[in-house]
Amino acid sequence: QVRLVESGGGLVQPGGSLRLSCAVPRSIASINAMGWYRQAPGKERELVAVINSGGITNYPDSVKGRFTISRDNAKNTVYLQMNILKPEDTAVYYCNAGTTAARAMGVRWPYDYWGQGTQVTVSS
Repeated sequence: QVRLVESGGGLVQPGGSLRLSCAVPRSIASINAMGWYRQAPGKERELVAVINSGGITNYPDSVKGRFTISRDNAKNTVYLQMNILKPEDTAVYYCNAGTTAARAMGVRWPYDYWGQGTQVTVSS
């Protein structure tokens, strides 16, 4: 089973920064759309950021200006730089490649791949 591998989560104070990384297996590294989603306790999973192979990005208003998604195709890795973190950013963050991220970019992809998630906690 193909799975993405996230890393970089942890505990950070409000106003701090974290960078998440997502290692994408070479077998699916050519997928156009990749992204980050998060799920807080008692809430539905929500979009954080998506990026396509051309570098076009999309963010919800809740993180726009604070979070930046990028991808290094040579390293098969997707990053999420998170700055000015707030307590409401606390959640499990998941990396996605395929159907879900593609939908957020307005395109279709037949397969969907997820990571296991990494916990981000913003608290003083």
